[in-house]
Amino acid sequence: MTLMPNLPKPGQLTRTDETVTYDARDLVVNGTKAEIVLDGQTYTLRITRAGKLILTK
Repeated sequence: MTLMPNLPKPGQLTRTDETVTYDARDLVVNGTKAEIVLDGQTYTLRITRAGKLILTK
């Protein structure tokens, strides 16, 4: 797992409003896509060749 300099470890609180910061590349382990489940619904997070994030259901 690689983190950008000065970023906290995944799950560590980063601001007073309790926003958590993750590096997207840590979630997308194979470099292309990851599945995220919320309330039984599966979403796909992809990193494009241009370095953009796409989240689809």
